[in-house]
Amino acid sequence: MCSDQAADTVAAGQETIRLQIKLFASLHVYLPAGAERNEVTAEYPAGITPNALLAELGVPREMAHLVLRNGVYIKPGERDQPVLVDGDAFAVWPPVAGG
Repeated sequence: MCSDQAADTVAAGQETIRLQIKLFASLHVYLPAGAERNEVTAEYPAGITPNALLAELGVPREMAHLVLRNGVYIKPGERDQPVLVDGDAFAVWPPVAGG
């Protein structure tokens, strides 16, 4: 399944990767069309970084508190470094408060 939003970002002939994206709590509103509950599998340009994917989804950086790639935490200062690859699972949680 490729979302319409994701398909619009991939130029014709450009290499793509498929990512499983999960956005939790209030972030679910940023999921592209075709999402079921809080997740979607969609195609994005090869070479996309976590911060670029967050921008593509429209998730404000300050709302991306906990970001995981394949279950491994990515620190905020390192989110422009790792390039996501085909088949990666990308999960994001907003800041939480309570007590």
